[in-house]
Amino acid sequence: MAFEEKRTWIVLVTALGGAVAYLVLLLNSSGPIEESYVPKMLGTIIATVVVTIVLNIVVGSMSPKSETRTDQRDDEIGQFSEYTGQSLLVIGAIAALGLALADIDQFWIANTIYLAFLLSSVLSCTVRILSYRFGIERW
Repeated sequence: MAFEEKRTWIVLVTALGGAVAYLVLLLNSSGPIEESYVPKMLGTIIATVVVTIVLNIVVGSMSPKSETRTDQRDDEIGQFSEYTGQSLLVIGAIAALGLALADIDQFWIANTIYLAFLLSSVLSCTVRILSYRFGIERW
C-alpha cells in the first residue's frame, strides 16, 4: 500500500469517527441541542485534527524514507480526488448560504457546513483510494 493511500485511510477513518462522535454527543445532550452544539462541534473537530496528525506522524515514522516520497501518479491522484471532493463543498456552501438568506437558525447553517466538509472529505478519500486501487481513466 502506498504511503499516500495509508494517509488517506487515516483521514477517512478519523473524519467518520469524528462525525459519529459529534452525532453521539448531540443526541446524548441534555436540554436544547441548538444551545449546546458549539463546544461539541469544536471539540470533535479539534480532536479529529489532532488524532489525524498524531496517526500521520506514527505512520510516517514507521515507514521507510523511500516509501514516503511521492511521484507523478500520487500527484495526479491527489489532484483528481481533491477536485472531485470540492464539488460537495461547493454544494454545501450554496446550501448554507440559502439557509442564511432564509434566516434559518445558525445551528442548521453550522451543521450544514460541517456536513459539507465531512462529505467532501469522505468523497475525496474514497476517490483517492479507488484511484490507487484501480487507476485513473486517461482522457
